Amino acid sequence: MHDHDDDHQHDHDHGHDHGHHHDHDNHYSDMQARVKALETLLTEKGLIDPVAIDAIVETYETKVGPRNGARVVAKAWSDPDFAEWLKRDATAAIASLGYTGRQGEHMRAVFNTSDTHNLVVCTLCSCYPWSVLGLPPVWYKAPAYRSRAVIDPRGVLAEFGVTLPESKKVRVWDSTAELRYLVIPERPEGTEGMGEEALADLVSRDAMIGTAAAGTRVPT
Repeated sequence: MHDHDDDHQHDHDHGHDHGHHHDHDNHYSDMQARVKALETLLTEKGLIDPVAIDAIVETYETKVGPRNGARVVAKAWSDPDFAEWLKRDATAAIASLGYTGRQGEHMRAVFNTSDTHNLVVCTLCSCYPWSVLGLPPVWYKAPAYRSRAVIDPRGVLAEFGVTLPESKKVRVWDSTAELRYLVIPERPEGTEGMGEEALADLVSRDAMIGTAAAGTRVPT
């Protein structure tokens, strides 16, 4: 299990099988620059269509992505049986809603409670559940977030506007190539009687990473 409590007793035995370079703080990382050069070359040779590539990106950002995860959260809030299934076998529960695919094959759902807040990071790379969250935000891949989320999770959360009482425990979950995490935020008060689609509107991408609370929107 790749989770870290905020008492700094961390386990970094990762299962990543990635051989690429990490992102840097310049405009393009080494890998991004290579991808961009390859895309330009393939486009010039007529082997790929940039419009089609843009369409794929748009799909993951707005259709395949965060809305799917928000519906998973809304169903967990509304259906106790589904919530229990999600706790036991998130991969199967999520797949039952039709959300499967690239980088979402093995999932675990971690539930925020009145005494525990969950935060997801990938310290070695940028492993991320595309099928339920879309494409990872730039900050998720940044070295600063990848390191500080483990070392100082409360400080990172405060920078995102999430201030937790000292009595609330913070658990940091480290995604790997084998297992990715989805945070199920606490259901906001006053939402009793709301349907699943309306509830899904309250769930942002950041809330499912752990850097926001449900019912709030954080600029991307």
